[in-house]
Amino acid sequence: MMSMDIFNSKRVLISGGTGFVGSATVRVLAARYPGCAIAVIDKSPPRAEHVLPEKIEYMQVDITSAEEVNKVFGIVKPNIVVHTAGIVPGVADRFGRRLESEVWRTNVEGTRNMLNAAVEHGVESFIYTSSCCVVTDDMSTSYRNIDEGWPASSTSLIYGESKAAAEALVLQANSNELATCALRPSVLCGEGDYQLVPIIHACIEKYETPFIIGDGENLWDVTHVSNIADAHVLAMENLATSRTAAGEAFFIQNNEPITFRDFCLAIWSHFGHTPPFEVRIPEGLAYFAGLVCEMVTWITGGTTTLSRGSVRDACAVRYANGDKARKILGYNARIGMDEAIRLSCEEYAQRIGVRLSARHDR
Repeated sequence: MMSMDIFNSKRVLISGGTGFVGSATVRVLAARYPGCAIAVIDKSPPRAEHVLPEKIEYMQVDITSAEEVNKVFGIVKPNIVVHTAGIVPGVADRFGRRLESEVWRTNVEGTRNMLNAAVEHGVESFIYTSSCCVVTDDMSTSYRNIDEGWPASSTSLIYGESKAAAEALVLQANSNELATCALRPSVLCGEGDYQLVPIIHACIEKYETPFIIGDGENLWDVTHVSNIADAHVLAMENLATSRTAAGEAFFIQNNEPITFRDFCLAIWSHFGHTPPFEVRIPEGLAYFAGLVCEMVTWITGGTTTLSRGSVRDACAVRYANGDKARKILGYNARIGMDEAIRLSCEEYAQRIGVRLSARHDR
């Protein structure tokens, strides 16, 4: 940890600060440096599931408006910017292009607005919340123990394309005056998660837990959101002192690859459910079923959770090497995978008003 006196003199602006990653970063930063002035901007007001500490300044700002962004920079006069704001398409839209213009406008043009304002207002450092998807959204490839030398794919899903384009803007903006870096979180879990654990939990009610697509042995990176928040604070500390992270991108994960099936089983177990039997569905057969579902929804105008993309996604191998983040940022996952799953399930159970399995009570 750097000198409290040095960091407590800084003014930090966190975009997307009422969201999942942004609010977690605010909580960690406020706890570690209680004298630091933190301002949060977001299109959405603070929400119950993403708790913010007291005395955090919040301003409603749409980052796609250069005028709004420039105005708030003039008010806050930040030394440090943490840019977590962005659109992550939900499951139904992840594999299509329906939200392409909205995702691009927010994730790329919004980032451009933030960078332009940072340069104009003399910001010292800029940390961007990128994503592992800058590489791994090309689902035609397996990603085993990849490092930051892997190039962004030329063919990808819209989310990965938008994050790769925004990340490039951030890293190209690195200079002696403005130090920049990008963090690439893996799939996230934790308190306030609205995509991963809720979707896996919903499989219980839909009687989908027995079905295994592919061999079920594909390893994924999953990360607790507090670990990602830690990485953001470490990046802020680095860029405020040694700047060895300047101009660099870092994969951030728990560094405990887990099979997607085992991750699902652990979540279901916390909710007292064990699949009564198992049925293995070959990937090719599931891919064909996904195509049929896509054709039906195209005709009916509905939505589907099963598609060719979701089948490839479920069978993908995606885990990264954490050496670079460990060596340069000093990052190590504070919350291990077992605890990450427990905390995620406990918070989600409380949110939906159910009691967890007695065998998992502490």
